[in-house]
Amino acid sequence: MEKTKKRDGFKHSVAVAYGDGIGPEITQAVLNILHAAEVPLQFEEVVLGERLYLAGHSSGIDDGAWEIIRRNKVLLKGPITTPRGGGYKSLNVTMRKALGLYSNIRPCVSYAPYVATKHPNMDVVVIRENEEDVYAGIEHRQTDEVVQCLKLITRPGCERIIRFAFEYARVYGRKKVSCFVKDNIMKQTDGLFYQVFQEIAAEYPQIESTNFIVDIGIARLADSPSDFDVIVLPNLYGDIVSDVTAQLSGSVGLAGSGNVGDHGALFEAIHGSAPDIAGRDLANPSGLLQAAVQMLQYLQLPTYADRIFQAWAYTLEEGYHTADIFEKNTSVMQVGTQAFAQRVIANLGKRSSKFKLAKAKSGESLQLKPYIRKEPARKLLRGVDLFLDWRGVDPNELAERVAHVHPSLELTMITNRGVKVWPGRFEETFCTDHWRCRLEAKAGEVDRLDVPAAVQQAILAGCEVIKTENLYEFDGVKGYSLGQGQ
Repeated sequence: MEKTKKRDGFKHSVAVAYGDGIGPEITQAVLNILHAAEVPLQFEEVVLGERLYLAGHSSGIDDGAWEIIRRNKVLLKGPITTPRGGGYKSLNVTMRKALGLYSNIRPCVSYAPYVATKHPNMDVVVIRENEEDVYAGIEHRQTDEVVQCLKLITRPGCERIIRFAFEYARVYGRKKVSCFVKDNIMKQTDGLFYQVFQEIAAEYPQIESTNFIVDIGIARLADSPSDFDVIVLPNLYGDIVSDVTAQLSGSVGLAGSGNVGDHGALFEAIHGSAPDIAGRDLANPSGLLQAAVQMLQYLQLPTYADRIFQAWAYTLEEGYHTADIFEKNTSVMQVGTQAFAQRVIANLGKRSSKFKLAKAKSGESLQLKPYIRKEPARKLLRGVDLFLDWRGVDPNELAERVAHVHPSLELTMITNRGVKVWPGRFEETFCTDHWRCRLEAKAGEVDRLDVPAAVQQAILAGCEVIKTENLYEFDGVKGYSLGQGQ
């Protein structure tokens, strides 16, 4: 994380996007609090989201907005509305990837009894990889019946986010880092994430490390969140688990989110733009305010971060609550967006009797090593998977077409949706029009020119080849999965 040198009279420059729906209301409320706290910030507004989508920018951002954000390096962003229908990209995904904001940090803390929760002692930080996984958005319709989405997991991506999680735990005095994956099924992709987790965990013997299959991990988290401290996950699981964790703590509306990379950061609430209540002075600005507190910590302004957090927590204790968290037994007054912000401003300088802001250890900062590419493995081509669009129903007929497409390659398996259907097939197995035929070397390594030759012969045999995947070994270890049932 970058540190900004401070000097007398210096103000950090921050880009701010008011967003859509409730975005302008809650953003203005947060800016009012920051101004009242005399935080040394100057803001440059940037227009993002719905207005640009509707003006023809499919990603919700234009060149002028990119220039402002890249110049400021830090963005405080209100929630964005993505128009319904095809052709529109997720602005959040676009910005995270384009700006290299690979780590998403979501502290999820319970504020009982002032915010209702079944887990009053919950304090979990979810650290989500932000750039990879199925969020690469590489999808294709391949047949009448089948579409695919590619899941991309890289060693550099794994190393960066996992090291970030352990460094965060070290700096913030956390005792344990837990990894959630599904490597019992996705042995290559999730298997790599867990392998790297084990390697990096060994560098931090003072921090306990645990691993869970993601489904049982979420179940354990929902039942006993106090068993967890820091959780690190690939992108898709992290997206789901961070929202689940925020709701377990009491309300998704109270959670802020930081997206941090090597050259900048973006801070936002985790909730959406809620257009149904936009303009009605009902929205809770707490999530975006919590994000702003994270931003102040990132900018090396811990005193301001703590002062604002304490005023906010004191307001909760007083019982001045917005409609989403108002409860007759714990609330004193139901207030709107701006009145809540004004109450926080009135409480600046007061301290909560119950809650503390998590802070970095004195003098400590994240020590993030650059990725160093290792020597390449010995890579051998052992075969090819041919993916076919075929409307037949008998795998034996397909095998007859494909078995002799090249003299150096042997048909060893046909699968449908990953389940082996040749040789041998259960009549109960349902098949679509999307087939995978595995051709492996009869002996030794496959000549790379054999692959296009085999594809050509398959086409001449009446097969519609929609995709190929080469099968490689890396230092003698297969770099490809077997079919289910093989």
